[in-house]
Amino acid sequence: MTAVPRFHLAFPVRDLAETRAFYGVLLECNLSNYNWGRSSAEWVDFDFFGHQIVAHLSAGFGPAKEHNLIDGEKIPVRHFGIILDMEKWRNLAAKLKAAGATFLVEPGIRFEGQAGEQATFFIADPSGNALEFKAFGREEQIFER
Repeated sequence: MTAVPRFHLAFPVRDLAETRAFYGVLLECNLSNYNWGRSSAEWVDFDFFGHQIVAHLSAGFGPAKEHNLIDGEKIPVRHFGIILDMEKWRNLAAKLKAAGATFLVEPGIRFEGQAGEQATFFIADPSGNALEFKAFGREEQIFER
């Protein structure tokens, strides 16, 4: 096991093929050579930056509509994501822009000059699940108040 515990997240999706393309190919969350890990006709595992996420088919699922206003941006209340180092964050933002991804919140700096300053952006997967990708200049800023 790793020194830091890994999280597990199960979430609803409308289609496993488009989910595999988004998480496995675009975000490179496949386990190796497009080996998706454990799966069935109703769910599939992904390696989400070292953490286990599982997409489950859900017929009645729709994207969340609730948002909070944070630092001038409409942030989806229901979301999940990952904290990357700044270089990986920049590279991923550039890759997604080049791929024509639609950003819910464009890449930028939130809380600039304040405690917890962070680089962040939000995208949605094909099922409408909101994902946040963020980076901090220093590890200590993650929980800084």
